[in-house]
Amino acid sequence: MIEQKAVVLLSGGLDSATVLAIAKAERYDVYALSFSYGQRHSWELESAVRVAHALRAREHRVASIDLRAFGGSALTADLSVPKGRAIAEMSSGIPITYVPARNTIFLSFALAWAEVLGANDIFVGVNALDYSGYPDCRPEFIEAFERMANLATKAGVEGRQRLQIHAPLISMSKAEIIRKGIELGVDYSLTSSCYDPSSTGAPCGLCDSCFLRSKGFEQNGLRDPLQTAEVRHLPA
Repeated sequence: MIEQKAVVLLSGGLDSATVLAIAKAERYDVYALSFSYGQRHSWELESAVRVAHALRAREHRVASIDLRAFGGSALTADLSVPKGRAIAEMSSGIPITYVPARNTIFLSFALAWAEVLGANDIFVGVNALDYSGYPDCRPEFIEAFERMANLATKAGVEGRQRLQIHAPLISMSKAEIIRKGIELGVDYSLTSSCYDPSSTGAPCGLCDSCFLRSKGFEQNGLRDPLQTAEVRHLPA
């Protein structure tokens, strides 16, 4: 069977590592794409390198852009990352860790590389069930971007490309995502999910991302391999 090429957005986090493994399991020839976008730490990029190597991506590229030029997020500006929040707080409103237009920008880069590669498929690890409430993680956004993408390229206009954006995690819980990744052999010790890791890359254990990740492992009867700090157990 001839493998079809696919561009996979790879942040180095738990979700994107799982998506890369899914693309490989579906027999795609994977081209991983990460971003140095001015984020407050570089650990996730180091994790992306490790994950791409471990899961045997055909190629891994890191594109450099500077979203700190705009700020507006705790991940790209000198704003505090929320910590110790209860689930009710996480599920009400869009948090300050939202990076304006990030997924739109990332998918646009993936679209450009897919056209050059002659690939018809892009994989992205967005999830609508997390408590983040990010607007660019919703099914409506993915569907709208796919429609736009098929109008936006020379390859599409000439009928040489019919792009599909795959978001296999979009309706899965964190526990389901972890279970799927374990089935596919993902080594989650290679990943980084924390919004505010230490200078050595250790997760803070208190931000929304750390809490959701830890809860997902616990629901599978497992301990997060990165859990070196005590994760606060918050009420449902």
